[in-house]
Amino acid sequence: MKTSPAGAGGQPLATGPQKSTGTRRKAITVKRPVETWSLELYVAGLTPGARLALANLKAVCKEHLAGRYQIEVVDLVKHPQLARGEQILALPTLVRRLPQPLRQVVGDLSDTQRVLVGLNLAPNALRS
Repeated sequence: MKTSPAGAGGQPLATGPQKSTGTRRKAITVKRPVETWSLELYVAGLTPGARLALANLKAVCKEHLAGRYQIEVVDLVKHPQLARGEQILALPTLVRRLPQPLRQVVGDLSDTQRVLVGLNLAPNALRS
């Protein structure tokens, strides 16, 4: 004897084609996690040039990465061994760790368009 699985209340479960109940499917929206930009600014002490680069970087981030960035200032006077490991040849140097790929921008970051292109935040307008 063949038995059918029982549903709630001992009633046999329906098998075969199901009738549409007329309910609409709801679209599911998936929110992507906000991408945080990890930026490192390599300097040699808190010189006026280093302070200018940091102020310029903060201005760019505030305008173009509002709330989606973290900045770490690395003083190579205090940690000179990091210069070789990170291949820092000039100062100040900005390194974008995340998102990948790694990118570098050298200088005081006063040329906003150059910084945006260097960080890949703007169309590649400088290479024509």
